[in-house]
Amino acid sequence: MALSHFDSGRRSNVFDPFSLDIWDPFEGFSSSVANIPSSARETSALANTRIDWKETPEAHVFKADLPGLKKEEVKVEVEDGRVLQISGERSREQEEKNDKWHRVERSSGKFMRRFRLPENAKMDQIRASMENGVLTVTVPKEDVKNPEVKAIDISG
Repeated sequence: MALSHFDSGRRSNVFDPFSLDIWDPFEGFSSSVANIPSSARETSALANTRIDWKETPEAHVFKADLPGLKKEEVKVEVEDGRVLQISGERSREQEEKNDKWHRVERSSGKFMRRFRLPENAKMDQIRASMENGVLTVTVPKEDVKNPEVKAIDISG
């Protein structure tokens, strides 16, 4: 798993300032639609990788279910200084000549999700771990400084 910085990225959801999700043209369609090639359905399934984002008093925590993936197959990167990008690829299972498939529901292909991090994120302290197919990315937050209140004497 790598943590690196690079430039690019576009916001695809203008109504959510923290989201830079990849637009999926197949979202909402059943994967059994015969006119869509299977390779497009596979890529589409992983483009919709679901990620939870919660904010605690100390950090922003992202969790992604990535069953069957090893940490070497997943990248966690920061681009444009404040955009967290989680990406990876699940390889397709090798088909043997004599195999007869009855059903293929597990997805394969590439996925990528992007999230614009708020100003209070400590970009230099991001950490990621993977355990039992669950990727956890923790982005610590800056300490909230209470404004100093100074009493002013009123003359007169």
